[in-house]
Amino acid sequence: MSTTYRIGIIGCGGIANGKHLPSLSKLQNVELAAFCDIIEERAEEARQKYGSAEAKVYTRYTELLKDGSLDIVHVLTPNISHAEISIAALEAGKHVMCEKPMAKTAAEAKAMLEAAKRTGKKLTIGYNNRFREDSLYLKQLCEAGELGSIYFAKAHAIRRRAVPTWGVFLDEEKQGGGPLIDIGTHALDLTLWMMDNYQPKVVLGTTHHELSRRENAANAWGPWDPKQFSVEDSAFGMIVMENGATIMLESSWALNSLDVDEAKCSLSGTEAGADMKQGLRINGEKLGRLYTNEIELSAGGVAFYEGRQESAPDTEMRQWIEAIDQDKEPVVTPEQAYVVSRILEALYESSRTGKAIYLNEQGSR
Repeated sequence: MSTTYRIGIIGCGGIANGKHLPSLSKLQNVELAAFCDIIEERAEEARQKYGSAEAKVYTRYTELLKDGSLDIVHVLTPNISHAEISIAALEAGKHVMCEKPMAKTAAEAKAMLEAAKRTGKKLTIGYNNRFREDSLYLKQLCEAGELGSIYFAKAHAIRRRAVPTWGVFLDEEKQGGGPLIDIGTHALDLTLWMMDNYQPKVVLGTTHHELSRRENAANAWGPWDPKQFSVEDSAFGMIVMENGATIMLESSWALNSLDVDEAKCSLSGTEAGADMKQGLRINGEKLGRLYTNEIELSAGGVAFYEGRQESAPDTEMRQWIEAIDQDKEPVVTPEQAYVVSRILEALYESSRTGKAIYLNEQGSR
């Protein structure tokens, strides 16, 4: 790649500093040229650590988007502003990576998709768990037909006590929900991608506020404030696809369970099954006997040397820039991410109404 791409970062908080900026800074053909945050000090700190010599700082994203020299914008803000900023960036002629979930609502996600089509600019969503070693290998197995037709799956996003107490994670108005839209979205995206099935028919979901009301609760990041906890603490759902395939989705920030897994899936197909529960395992039947294979994902093979492996965020950012440079579809397409948003919204609606929500043309939505 001979072109150098100038990138603007909108939102310089945890996800920017924890994922996007460290990985983008490793790429030779990227220049981190602009930083925007409503807290100017955060943008300035990011600029000093990762920015080019001439990088600029903004507190209003509209001002950043006026910079015609920027090729790409990363939208790393709370869910409520994903659509507004992403659409404005696309219309300003920028390619856009927006953090997950695609948007707070399905209607906003659809508007983002339409903006990408209208402008001809590339849009992707930050579902970085697709880029893990186990995910990439399992995807190859699925594409090769090793599992056959996948007709049952589980999407796992369970924490025992790990409620994010910073930022706006507990604010339903700004986020649209709790663990379902935060970490459940990763597990659902991963599962749909493995199945290569984006035709949902009907969903049934429940949300719970069972532990969120408790004072001085045990928690990885310290006790939460029950008065600020306006989102669910756990959510569960069943998704039935047009072809009859069924997905069970489980998501929680706080649940009395020792069976904890995050951004993982279990798949059952006509030829074999797979799960990510204890490493990557493939199970099936051969010559009249059952088998379970554990996949060795280490890049090593030499004593005391594990080999070189690219981290999931590094792979995600590299392949995103390659998609732009080579003018090909990003790994995470906006069409796929839109389906995830439709399902999430329907699960919340099902919980509110107590009814199954139809998503196909013959249904009620």
